[in-house]
Amino acid sequence: MPHTPERLRRVVIDPDGPLLVEGPVEVALADGSVATSRRFMVAICTCRRSRTYPWCDTSHRRRTKRDRELP
Repeated sequence: MPHTPERLRRVVIDPDGPLLVEGPVEVALADGSVATSRRFMVAICTCRRSRTYPWCDTSHRRRTKRDRELP
């Protein structure tokens, strides 16, 4: 994917969630592979709980059970 230095990319840091990056993007992973997304905005997982890593699938959200069931 060509890099265009005249166009800045916006990265939004959410302390309780993923990094939001204006796309399209290429993500270089530790194993040497590259993940590519052509979407206009991507969410990159920072907690490593995602089943679709490096993309966020909202697995970071806390899950709570109801204290009691409604009748």
